[in-house]
Amino acid sequence: MTGMETSRITPPISDFVQPFQIEGHGVRGRLVRLDGVASEIVAKHAYPEPVAHLLTEMMALAAILAATLKYEGVFTLQAKGNGAVRVLVADVTSGGAVRGYAQFDAEAVAAIPAASANLMRLTGGGYLAFTVDQGEHAERYQGIVELEGSSLVECIHHYFQQSEQLQAAFKLAIEHHPGGWRAGAIMLQRLPSHGGHSAGWTPDGSKPHDWQGGESVADMDGEEAEDAWRRAVVLMASAQDKELLGPEIGINDLLYRLFHEDGVRVFTGHDLRAQCRCSRHRVENVLKSLGTDELQELAIDGTLVVTCEFCNNEYRFTLGDVMPMAD
Repeated sequence: MTGMETSRITPPISDFVQPFQIEGHGVRGRLVRLDGVASEIVAKHAYPEPVAHLLTEMMALAAILAATLKYEGVFTLQAKGNGAVRVLVADVTSGGAVRGYAQFDAEAVAAIPAASANLMRLTGGGYLAFTVDQGEHAERYQGIVELEGSSLVECIHHYFQQSEQLQAAFKLAIEHHPGGWRAGAIMLQRLPSHGGHSAGWTPDGSKPHDWQGGESVADMDGEEAEDAWRRAVVLMASAQDKELLGPEIGINDLLYRLFHEDGVRVFTGHDLRAQCRCSRHRVENVLKSLGTDELQELAIDGTLVVTCEFCNNEYRFTLGDVMPMAD
């Protein structure tokens, strides 16, 4: 089979996850584009260019990894460093809500020459954690890999290499444009060639998740499967940054350009949106859980001010709003 089969003819240009499968190759993939989502999240903070770049990369990778899992809850990708950038967090709900933030030392970031402001120079090493949280009544999965290499995508490559679950390959592009930030990414994963129902990776490797999308792969012998995987990776690598980023080329147009000779099937995708989960009610409940002495220490002139690290929204309370009522 050649060409493309599709369940959604014209997906949005960006802020979208498109699942796909290369027919007869035992290869499943995801294509993710962020534009308005990344721009909105980054714009809420005065991030230096290298930090904004890292955070945009983190959000794109979180979105593409989350899209390969079948879960109800929150998938989180978090890096903790020992250098100028101390924390990077991006999370994606099963409904497509994305948020992210970074903690950093502004002076230390500014002291790093732009030409060498890669992952290791900015973070000084540390670790990258993958977490799937489906609430208090479900098992929580977490995997950890060291921060090493020049980029976050290299760390994730390393994670899949050492996890011995499934082979995976990535291509990622980031752009700072006049209106904000864009990211485009493709992830390929090699499925078992035994056919039938296939399972996906989990952060801790303990229990496979069902794949989002189709159910089966073709039977192939070992050499044929290896050749098919290598071909898929080579075709993916031929994608140019401007093609990954858009908006000039549509998502399905790019997948057709890359894989039409072998046949590519796209499944129902989903939109992504920038959306924080903070609220005045949630913040108020957290404050009410604190003791009287702690609340008084946090208050300034009888007022408590709480700023959300993700969206930078500010919530103000008086001590009377949150102090326990006297008997």
